[in-house]
Amino acid sequence: MKRQVLVVEDEDHLRRILELQLLDSGFAVEKASTAEEALPLIDRADLILTDFKLPGMTGLEMLQIIRRMDSHVPVIMMTAFGTVENAVEAMKAGASDFLLKPFSLDQLIAVVSKALEIRNLREENRQLKEELGRKYRWDNIVGRSPGMQQIFATVMRVAPSRATVLLAGESGVGKDLIARAIHFHSPRKDRPFVKINCTALPENLMESELFGYEKGAFTGANISKPGKFELADTGTVMLDEIGDVPANIQIKLLRVLQEREFERLGSNKTQHIDVRVIAATNRDLRVALEDGTFREDLYYRLNVVPIEILPLRERKEDIPYLARHFVEKLSPDTGGRVTGITDAAIDKLMSYYWPGNVRELENVIERSIVMAPGDKLDVDNIRLDMNLRTRPAAGEVGLPEGMSLDAYEQELIRNALKQADGNKSQAARILGLTRNALRYRLTQMGIES
Repeated sequence: MKRQVLVVEDEDHLRRILELQLLDSGFAVEKASTAEEALPLIDRADLILTDFKLPGMTGLEMLQIIRRMDSHVPVIMMTAFGTVENAVEAMKAGASDFLLKPFSLDQLIAVVSKALEIRNLREENRQLKEELGRKYRWDNIVGRSPGMQQIFATVMRVAPSRATVLLAGESGVGKDLIARAIHFHSPRKDRPFVKINCTALPENLMESELFGYEKGAFTGANISKPGKFELADTGTVMLDEIGDVPANIQIKLLRVLQEREFERLGSNKTQHIDVRVIAATNRDLRVALEDGTFREDLYYRLNVVPIEILPLRERKEDIPYLARHFVEKLSPDTGGRVTGITDAAIDKLMSYYWPGNVRELENVIERSIVMAPGDKLDVDNIRLDMNLRTRPAAGEVGLPEGMSLDAYEQELIRNALKQADGNKSQAARILGLTRNALRYRLTQMGIES
């Protein structure tokens, strides 16, 4: 579609010249000789080209009305009475550019094209932000189990604050999605979200990557460079795999959390920042505290609002909803043939262990969609990676005769509690579980304390 330019000019001859030039350059044109005549037309315009001095209402007064209407249409001012004061006043009022008469027609087209290009970029940016916001709404983060519903409630309570959050859970459970949901439901949603994967940063580069460096701070530092925290100022930092941060960096992170300040590598100048920190780990940091690899003071600074995300095998009631969600999400990107999944296929998914959690489930659904011959995923189309973990052969499970798997698991839990004299934290360590995971199982067993 042609972009619509509204020309507001009281001089008939010039208005006609502008119209012909814009039409010749591929624009659609509407015309008005006064601001009063132009105002009803602004909703149809992609750009407004107006004289500064008009009979009745001036171009500047019209611009001020347009901005009060919360319209973001670009406005270019033309005037033969060009002064620095007029230009400054118009730009402060929200003009996109300023043309002094007489100007060449080539200059006109260049200014109009530039203003429309900037508008396109801003519109794309707005749409991307809206798309990101939709991606991290609850209808895109699926979970009907009590554990996930509790997480959603916690996120909605904590998101408006600046409280530090510690996300714990196995790889693939969705810690990144929850962190972004906290950010996009917070007052910082229009500010930067910077994710830092602590395991991906070599120890000798971690300080410079996190806090930046000055020119000459080390060999090869030919320019000054801001760090991740500086780039995230006024926004949110996600520290993924926080348990793998070395001790010397833990001290500096503690200072950022406590004092909201740091220095670039090679600088004595203290930088002050306003960031909200969300940390994530697939390790039990309490074990790291016990073996001395993680600072106790940093742990308590991070653990202001702890959120434990259960592995998928402990919330299998979410699997049918997740599977259908992934079919709907992934089908358009894989040809659009597959439109559903059968109950038998869901049953097969429910019987699997899911060592890779939700991430693995999404990959399985995508692989199955690609290979499926029909329009629905059936049990034969579900392609699980059964060799991911070694399984005992049939008949080698070792369950006591007449005892189900659930009953055997409950017996193991009771024995662990007896061995730990009722101490849940110690019993969880014996079983290789987190305390919250053990508490969840005890609730299912009807054991509250």
